[in-house]
Amino acid sequence: MNISDDILYIGVNDRGVDLFEGQYTVPNGMAYNSYAILDGKVAVMDTVDVRFRHEWLDNLAKALGGRKPDYLVVQHMEPDHSANIAAFMDAFPGATLVSSAKAFAMMANFFGKQWEDRRIVVKEGDTLALGKHVLHFVAAPMVHWPEVIVTYDETDKVLFSADGFGKFGALDADEDWDCEARRYYFGIVGKYGAQVQALLKKAATLDIRTVCPLHGPVLTGDALANALAKYQTWSSYEAETDGVFVAYTSVYGHTKEAALKLVDLLKARGCPKVSAADLARDDMAEAVEDAFRHSKLVLATTTYNAEIFPFMHTFIDHLVERNYQNRTVGLVENGSWAPLAAKVMRAKFEKSKNVRFCENVVHVHSALSDTSRAELEALADELCAEYVARADAATPKNDPKALYDIGYGLYVVTTKDAAGKDNGLVVNTVTQVSDNPTRVAVTVNKLNYSHHVVKQTGVLNVNCLSQDAPFEIFQRYGFQSGRTADKFAGVEGLSRTANGLVVLPRHVCAVLSLKVEQYVDMGSHGMFVCSVAESRVLTNEPAMTYAYYQANVKPKPPAADGKKKGWVCKICGYVHEGDTLPDDFVCPLCKHGAADFEPLA
Repeated sequence: MNISDDILYIGVNDRGVDLFEGQYTVPNGMAYNSYAILDGKVAVMDTVDVRFRHEWLDNLAKALGGRKPDYLVVQHMEPDHSANIAAFMDAFPGATLVSSAKAFAMMANFFGKQWEDRRIVVKEGDTLALGKHVLHFVAAPMVHWPEVIVTYDETDKVLFSADGFGKFGALDADEDWDCEARRYYFGIVGKYGAQVQALLKKAATLDIRTVCPLHGPVLTGDALANALAKYQTWSSYEAETDGVFVAYTSVYGHTKEAALKLVDLLKARGCPKVSAADLARDDMAEAVEDAFRHSKLVLATTTYNAEIFPFMHTFIDHLVERNYQNRTVGLVENGSWAPLAAKVMRAKFEKSKNVRFCENVVHVHSALSDTSRAELEALADELCAEYVARADAATPKNDPKALYDIGYGLYVVTTKDAAGKDNGLVVNTVTQVSDNPTRVAVTVNKLNYSHHVVKQTGVLNVNCLSQDAPFEIFQRYGFQSGRTADKFAGVEGLSRTANGLVVLPRHVCAVLSLKVEQYVDMGSHGMFVCSVAESRVLTNEPAMTYAYYQANVKPKPPAADGKKKGWVCKICGYVHEGDTLPDDFVCPLCKHGAADFEPLA
């Protein structure tokens, strides 16, 4: 398989492995990927598992066509990629090893030597010229071992991503990338979201057309765009799917009955997606994947030895050690004489970030009763409150409390242009200006595409963001133009108000559907004075204020290094380098003016 004219695939498929890393079931095997770059100098990118030594060396020989390799680049020292380093160095005595200092220290552990006379130690920012191909080395510590480097080929725009963007399954397996890549990510890399985020920020500065991982298929085009979007969601610990995952254990079937009853209640109330797993019988890695995939989680188990059932204990440990956060969790406990399960489960999350527990807890005493059935109903109501509020038939359309979420805050204005394309824009100027009749003013920068669309259509929705909104929301809807970008690409669970405009699926506490009654030209901005067609309260989460965004959501501006002078946008973090900032300067990302910039600290 050719990746480009000069880059060849020389990896292998493993159809005989039963457990990857001794714990993950891989019914469709594994791929151990390796690549050869044929240029003036020849570089081989990583080796494969020891059991495929000769097959890999045969693949390499075929790719080389009689040439000898000059370099072996070792990006990651896990044995499924590094086991054949010594065999390679013996087979090609003229070759040089290229890797990080930490990787060479690990080679001493694995092979008893570090090839001091045949090595190049590289670090962040170093390059290696092969001819027309120039390799750039990027440090990627803890993605997912400390020695990891990834490599960017500036000529063919290829990122060799080590274990990043990998998946379970051999390359000849016909299976969905998302599912097995998600299970792989949360099983193996999930703990290191911050480190993955750091790598994604580095990758964003590169023109990447192809990603070559050490497991799974080579990614290009739409597949690459999808993988990048998924990694952004997964590594920021945001939910991928709006819905509830119910994880349960049961000894004699009564806890299972309660869990499945809750599943039915959630579906009946319009929960967009409901999944369930028996932790004693279903694959644990799949359950961990589903817990991270869904926005809400319900744990149902029995009190066992004054603790909780072992499989539930293990499941929660898996979540906590992988930094499970930004979720709502409901609890169902069963106990015949001294129920402790809810208390124990709650305590296990005490160090987790942004885990909110439902107020309603279900207490099953041996078997379901009228009381515990009522508690299941109350828990289902609480979990589905926002979904009921979104449903046209089930929610008040003129709830004045929705107006209480207007302040000097942050909102996503949704529109639809003349071609029927949905658009979204972050604004911070929404104000209720009268109550008889009710009028709301929305001010939009004239440079924004949404200003043009609202002037054309006369309708808009204001999505009042809640405090749990991540920075990705502001990046998606605030830092790109809807004229050229599809801001809702890949967003699942969209609903609409009667005017046909989008309601964001998450991170919104209220939504207002507005009709323009008057337009006021404000110079750089236009003010739309609107009547309220619909006003819905979606959640009880506090509204996102501008001050909260500045203090808790927006990334901190970079510190000055003593040499670089410049100005940073207080809205989006864009840095303008220079001694002065023109009075008429407009931020190229969020379109705010010079008044919203401050000097680099």
